[in-house]
Amino acid sequence: MTGQPEAQARESLAGRVALITGAGVGIGRATALAMARAGATIGVHYHTSEGAARDTAETIRAMGRTAHVLPGDLSLEADASRVVDQLVAAAGRLDVLFNNAGSPIRMTPIADCPTELWRRVFDVNVTSAFFVTRRAIPHLKATGKGAIINNLTLSIQTCGSGGGGVYAAAKGALQVMTRTLAKELAPQVRVNGIMPGVIATAHHETFSTPAKMAEYVKATPLARNGVAEEVADVVLFLASDASRFMTGALLDVNGGRFLR
Repeated sequence: MTGQPEAQARESLAGRVALITGAGVGIGRATALAMARAGATIGVHYHTSEGAARDTAETIRAMGRTAHVLPGDLSLEADASRVVDQLVAAAGRLDVLFNNAGSPIRMTPIADCPTELWRRVFDVNVTSAFFVTRRAIPHLKATGKGAIINNLTLSIQTCGSGGGGVYAAAKGALQVMTRTLAKELAPQVRVNGIMPGVIATAHHETFSTPAKMAEYVKATPLARNGVAEEVADVVLFLASDASRFMTGALLDVNGGRFLR
């Protein structure tokens, strides 16, 4: 039987460097802290949440770990490249990429969606991940044990209910990109995706009413909504050697919703 110390060793990220996009708040922050506790040096990216990102970095440093704060609009190719380049220059390598940043921006039925909003949602949720990933691939390959984790969404399964169809379409594109990259980058880099359910973060404070959140609880077999730390634990697993024979996987983290 496998002992606990051996299992913990497989989830260790000691000596590794992880870039987490949108690391100031929510799932990004929780994952940054989880990976830091596992021993990783963390690239804390942010676009608009500077104060939150700096707080995340200070919390990591208080653990005795290293954190680099990296601002940038990842929908701009130059910014995305700079974020990757700055982290590699500072830390010397890149082992893990968590493409977490994304947003619906605004809820609207597809029939009413302005062209500019459609393009912006795809830029924020797909093009940004493409720019960062493309720049990171040579560094991830160089380690021989690189890992990419893409943050997808429950909206893919709900078909973007409540006006989230554009967001769901963009995340659907990222889902296909995830599985394509898993084939293209094996065996040097593993690529997996997570599909969080309803997680109590600022995202739902913006896009879901308290009544809707209560409805979600009733529709979830585990009878509650999730918290960011529970998603972070799954991302840590996918980043670590504990998932070393997994690539191209899409893991639901949703309390059992959509069981059939």
